[in-house]
Amino acid sequence: MGVSAGFAGGRSMTMDTLVRMTRRTGGPAAARRLALPERMSLPLGCDAVVVPADLAARALPHLPRVGCVYADGTQWWWIVPADSDYAMTWPEPVRYVPGAVLPEVPRTVPELLHAPDGTVPYTPPIPLYLALCQVTGAAPAWSAPVTA
Repeated sequence: MGVSAGFAGGRSMTMDTLVRMTRRTGGPAAARRLALPERMSLPLGCDAVVVPADLAARALPHLPRVGCVYADGTQWWWIVPADSDYAMTWPEPVRYVPGAVLPEVPRTVPELLHAPDGTVPYTPPIPLYLALCQVTGAAPAWSAPVTA
């Protein structure tokens, strides 16, 4: 069932659409985001997957391609396309950060650790998800047994 958005013509939106619009507009306050290299473009938007540094280093060899990765000493921030959390539950202790927004009071500002040669900053989210599931010992959500 859609939620009326008050548009002319009576169009309605699903809750998913409203959540995505809120994410893309950044909400009420201007947030501080990770600064990407100038040569990079964001054709698919930008989110981040935040991983403790020890787990991130263990996941790295399992990835076919790596995009922009930032580090702040204790965690790595992997840049992924926007909405890469759709239908996926990232394993603990991984955090998914829409918009690649930094905390209001960061311990330290993450610095660029790796940038790809191309013009897009993304690490492919599904290989990253599978690598992180492997190193955390979590089963991918679609591998979980179905119960009635």
